Amino acid sequence: MLRPEALALVAAACWAIAALFSAPAAQRLGAIAFSRWRMFFAALLLWTIALASGGWRSLDASAFGLLALSGVIGIFIGDTALFACMNRLGPRRSGVLFATHAVFSAVFAWMFLGESLLGWALVGSGLLVAGVMLAILRGRRGDEAHAWEQTRGHLWVGVALGLAAALCQSVATLMLKPLMASGIDAVAGSAMRMSTAFAAHALLWASGWGIARSREPMRWREAGQIFGSAAIAMALGMTLILQAMKHGQAGLVAILSSVTPIVVLPLLWLVYRRRPAWGAWAGAALAVAGTTLILG
Repeated sequence: MLRPEALALVAAACWAIAALFSAPAAQRLGAIAFSRWRMFFAALLLWTIALASGGWRSLDASAFGLLALSGVIGIFIGDTALFACMNRLGPRRSGVLFATHAVFSAVFAWMFLGESLLGWALVGSGLLVAGVMLAILRGRRGDEAHAWEQTRGHLWVGVALGLAAALCQSVATLMLKPLMASGIDAVAGSAMRMSTAFAAHALLWASGWGIARSREPMRWREAGQIFGSAAIAMALGMTLILQAMKHGQAGLVAILSSVTPIVVLPLLWLVYRRRPAWGAWAGAALAVAGTTLILG
């Protein structure tokens, strides 16, 4: 089994890959409809794995409430807010806002879990977070005109959605640290969280609220994109984070998982067909240096 820190890095890579091909489907269907379908596919995959592996046996009634609350906060609210932010600001700027969950998590882990970062781990964490922020804030070329760089609607709404997503991600993950340390299967825990989030979305859809409806009919292409996003980001990525929380420091795991925007940059390069700006390279170098110090 990989170290918790390595699991967090792999989870960040999963989120980066999924974000790239999630954006077109999220923009066409709308954030809420996209999230609802993504959670449905993810829950289906996770329960299949949990039932086949027997991991569901690790769940007991005392864990249901906390897993359900974490699912509502982190996935139903947080994930939907993130894609609403992405629809408004694009993957790059939504990435820098969501990366603040590392800062939230470090502070909350210190306040409520008694965790602290000392020595080279503290220096490395600072370099990593600074690198992520620099890579996204200065990662765009001045003449870039890709559609994903445009602002749709009010800027402040997109910023608020991004920060809300980061805060929800931080709170929902940290609240599970004591529960995961008790030995609950990560896949089964993820399945429970995902099912609760999907149930909340289903109730929202059943209410008849117009914004919960899909903007356009879902085509096979979007269905494939959503299924891939669910499998990579939620079924795999979220499960890896819960597994990392079992044995690693919650704040450190969150900081390492924030490197998603660094991984996104070369992937966006493939879409733009243009080399990222100097800030992307400098930020990536800082993030790699910070990660090396943490893992060393």
